[in-house]
Amino acid sequence: MPKPSENLAKALEVLHKLQEAGHVAIYTGDIPGRQVRERLVKNGFIKEVTKGWYIPSRPDESTGDSTSWYTSYWEFCSRYLNHKYGDDWCLSPDMSLQLNTGNWSVPTQLIVRSPKASNSLTRLPYYSSMFNLKSELPQKQLLTVNRAIRLYTLEASLIYCPVNLFTQNPIDTRTALAMIRNASELLPFLLEKGHTVYAGRLAGAFRNIGKDKIADEILDAMRETGYDARETDPFNQKLAIQFSGERSPFVIRVRLMWQQMREQIIKVFPVAPGIPADKEAYLKDIQVIYVTDAYHSLSIERYKVSPQLIERVRRGQWDKDSNEEDKKHRDAMAARGYFLAFQQVSESIGKILKGENPGTVADDDHSRWHLQLFGPSVNAGLLRASDLAGYRNLQVYIGGSKHIPPNVDNMRDVMPLLFELLEQEPEASVRAVLGHFIFVFIHPYGDGNGRMGRFLMNAMLASGGYPWTVIPVEQREVYMKALETASVEQQIEPFAQFIAHLVKKGMEGKPEAVLITT
Repeated sequence: MPKPSENLAKALEVLHKLQEAGHVAIYTGDIPGRQVRERLVKNGFIKEVTKGWYIPSRPDESTGDSTSWYTSYWEFCSRYLNHKYGDDWCLSPDMSLQLNTGNWSVPTQLIVRSPKASNSLTRLPYYSSMFNLKSELPQKQLLTVNRAIRLYTLEASLIYCPVNLFTQNPIDTRTALAMIRNASELLPFLLEKGHTVYAGRLAGAFRNIGKDKIADEILDAMRETGYDARETDPFNQKLAIQFSGERSPFVIRVRLMWQQMREQIIKVFPVAPGIPADKEAYLKDIQVIYVTDAYHSLSIERYKVSPQLIERVRRGQWDKDSNEEDKKHRDAMAARGYFLAFQQVSESIGKILKGENPGTVADDDHSRWHLQLFGPSVNAGLLRASDLAGYRNLQVYIGGSKHIPPNVDNMRDVMPLLFELLEQEPEASVRAVLGHFIFVFIHPYGDGNGRMGRFLMNAMLASGGYPWTVIPVEQREVYMKALETASVEQQIEPFAQFIAHLVKKGMEGKPEAVLITT
């Protein structure tokens, strides 16, 4: 009789072949035999999504960890829907608009249209679901495929999305509008069906974002062909923003987020004290808070560090060459790297206090922060030197988050914009909050994005004379939830209020982070 380990090994060989074939969504029929499937489920290598369908998972994945589901979501939906409906399906116009504009966040409910559907609800993990709407599909020229997901085209999703999307999701809809280069991309569809209501709505929407020429061309073309299109603005407010022909959805999205969110931050933040007269004292205060900051920041990232380890690093008592434990200890590498990066950030703050543009300093220096953060891990052989060669070269995912960072090409497009916005922003509070948020939203590195985001936040706080602010590990859940709300729902208020509260406490000399002493 085969040993249990041999049986599991054979089951894993089956799973390996499925993964090599590119299967993220695994159907019961893909697995040869009930016992093989049960072994994989029992040992945590796959988990059920809905009846008869599974996704790969990690055996050490804790109960309630949504990471494997969120990272598999779109590939699962694609194969599941192709299996169920063949080519006879597509997402709804509003869902299509979201994906066409680069927003691949996992939705609470995915709306799918198909003539083969039965108006049924499919419940999915972590309170997500799929509603299968019985509906005829639009003409083929109105459809496209992106990452194996069948969608309305960008133009068709703008025309046919519900009017309330313009007020409920203004960033996605404004991004879609800004991606349209001229009226000729929309007019064939508007004129063919005589869509006067849609034409009037789009004309008002384009005028709202400053694209008057497209708005006028739509109205003129409709009137010249006998249609009475009356302009209406579907948005409930207007943003003072100019677009300069960008086509990248992430560049447009970040510009819009910055403009829409900045006033909300200014409203809740204390007035900036201004660059301190005693710059040396300010820099000394930063060094005093180092141990506390390192403890909390590394603990937020789930590194098991102790104040004693941090202090050993600070005093130079950490020895990777003669102490074998230090040489191999991942947490020691993280602590040493944090110390070196902290010193590099302090040098950058010194430049800012002398009057250099904070956005320019961050642009010039942030790569050095990252190199210092992971240099000890490279020296100890835990990372390859190539891992520190600039921004990431692969798609990344954030554990437990519905937000999916931009792909490599979009990330490289949008990073220069972040520093351009930091350079141009007059308010230190906005630089600090949006600098941190948008940095982790983009997630430009394979690792260290949270620590880098907090370094960037504090460098920008220094540009307004605000104190170095520690995010307490005890408030990790509140902090992460606020970032998630900003990323997925484009609502910055919870994160802005969270940071503003900590800054106010620091200004009053009552920081919420527990002071760590050794």
